Amino acid sequence: MKNNTVKITLSALVAAALVALPSVSRAGDPTNAPTATASAPKKHSVPFHGKVAAVDSATMTFKVGTMTIAVTSNTKITKDGKPATFAEITVGENIGGACKKVAAGKLDATSVRIGEKKKKAAPAAQ
Repeated sequence: MKNNTVKITLSALVAAALVALPSVSRAGDPTNAPTATASAPKKHSVPFHGKVAAVDSATMTFKVGTMTIAVTSNTKITKDGKPATFAEITVGENIGGACKKVAAGKLDATSVRIGEKKKKAAPAAQ
């Protein structure tokens, strides 16, 4: 009886080792390794809004709060829902939009809205 118990225990240990062996050997398989080409980190937009504190037409920048934001050729500028230019940004005017961080902490505007944000019309009562 004791002999049978030892045989069964040894058989169970061998079977467990054989079952676990493929999963252990697959862990070192290079086909399971993550790809070396990781995608570049996404640059998320930073929203801004407030009154324009300063405008510098020589460097094409304006200041809102503590943020100095540059306008590039890719910046979409609108005023009252219509296309506008950098020259229409004036000190004291309400402004909002989004910018992205670029090299050395510089902020480039992706979109600029001059003036108050348009309120959505309330749904008509029925």
